[in-house]
Amino acid sequence: MYPTDVLKTRAQLSKGGSQTMLAASKSILREEGFATFYRGISSPILAEAPKRAIKFASNDRYKNLLRDKQGRLPMERAFLAGALAGATEAVVNCPFEVVKVRVQAKENKGLYKNTFDCASKMLRQEGVFAFYKGFEPQLWRNAAWNGLYFGLIGTIKQLFPLPPNASKGQELFTNFLTGAIGGAIGTLANTPFDVAKSRMQNQITAPGETPKYRWTFPTLATIYKEEGFRALYKGLGPRLLRLGPGGGIMIVAYDKVSQWLR
Repeated sequence: MYPTDVLKTRAQLSKGGSQTMLAASKSILREEGFATFYRGISSPILAEAPKRAIKFASNDRYKNLLRDKQGRLPMERAFLAGALAGATEAVVNCPFEVVKVRVQAKENKGLYKNTFDCASKMLRQEGVFAFYKGFEPQLWRNAAWNGLYFGLIGTIKQLFPLPPNASKGQELFTNFLTGAIGGAIGTLANTPFDVAKSRMQNQITAPGETPKYRWTFPTLATIYKEEGFRALYKGLGPRLLRLGPGGGIMIVAYDKVSQWLR
């Protein structure tokens, strides 16, 4: 699904009108070549396993801490547990996100050869704090997505009750559908924060220069003022395509791996 992430980042960084996914794909293929769809993939590959492990482990931990005296976890507490897990995940994942966005950006193609060249140049030229650019909107983004995802899964699952003699295939499909719906709802809610994150993480400012995008809500206000409401949802199509099914795959894989480990 990585090419959809490249399309998402390119759309979010663009200041003009948005292209359709098909038109953007054709443009990249014609002007930059097929390999561009996988520029920066090393960063999320390195980050994926630890960030997912931290997401699920911390969510389980927060759920246990937030259960009431009867051991129940109402939806609002499940939302809070998920939001805290997302915030914890952001601490680990932010540096990888910054590098990924920098390498994916079209305007940086001549600046960075690959993921590792980007990381070394950032460290040398901008310092270690550059790896946490856009951390605040990423915190909001992760908290919103994970809060809604983990908070709604139980409620969504009740909408698709399984018969007593349900097969393994029916159970897997129900879990996948539940996760996909939760992932899509989370994506609809957190896309503006993702746009702000991408804009802030791709900023390269000279020493002493004030960056245009600094904090989440002023950044969203600036984008809205200059580009209109639709700009806050740039990249929504590719994100839904990736994070909807991805939410389903993630919960199914987590359940199956947890069973094997037990």
